[in-house]
Amino acid sequence: MATSLKKIDLNAWFAEFAAQFQDLNPKEPGQWPLAPKVAAGLFVMALTIAGGYFVLLADEQARLEAEYAREPQLRDDFRNKLAQAVNLPELRKQKSQVEEYVTQLEKQLPGKAEIDSLLSDISSAGVGRGLQFELFRPGQVLVKDYYAELPIAVRVSGRYHDIGAFAADVANLSRIVTLHNLIVVAPANPASPLSMEATARTYRYLDATEVAEQKKAAAKAGGKK
Repeated sequence: MATSLKKIDLNAWFAEFAAQFQDLNPKEPGQWPLAPKVAAGLFVMALTIAGGYFVLLADEQARLEAEYAREPQLRDDFRNKLAQAVNLPELRKQKSQVEEYVTQLEKQLPGKAEIDSLLSDISSAGVGRGLQFELFRPGQVLVKDYYAELPIAVRVSGRYHDIGAFAADVANLSRIVTLHNLIVVAPANPASPLSMEATARTYRYLDATEVAEQKKAAAKAGGKK
């Protein structure tokens, strides 16, 4: 009997609650019953919260997601830098070895003041092997970023073995000299000496002033583009 009364009372309450939402005048919300007012207030509150989220928090959420996406990369960077820090003494040692090697290579490149002496060494190498110089003409200097290249047109005549020894002597000079476009021509008369034509290239390092001029010229050319 009590259960039946509670069920009837509950049904009546729902009926009364639903009745409050009937025949509401949207132009006069102040006259609405309590239930519609509360429901409308909750709806407006939810709408305000949702609008505030999209307006104020959406950008922050996007930034947060972007930072989350960066996390694996930052972890990798951290691991790499940590490995470098652990191996720093070995890296410094390798850097010192490379610098020493570069210094040794630079010592094989003549400076501007030593070019004349190097040209004399090349000529002396040929004369010392008994060769006759028919042509020994330095060309136009080609200036690169950190070094300059000097081509030298060479034509000598002499015996085969002496020409070969001359090429070996040039390769063994203390300064770097390379032979390019080497051509050995046999004479029409077997009694005449052989003739060899080649382009000898020597290289010299640029001094600090020349390097600065090259960088300035490169920057100027880049600015024009």
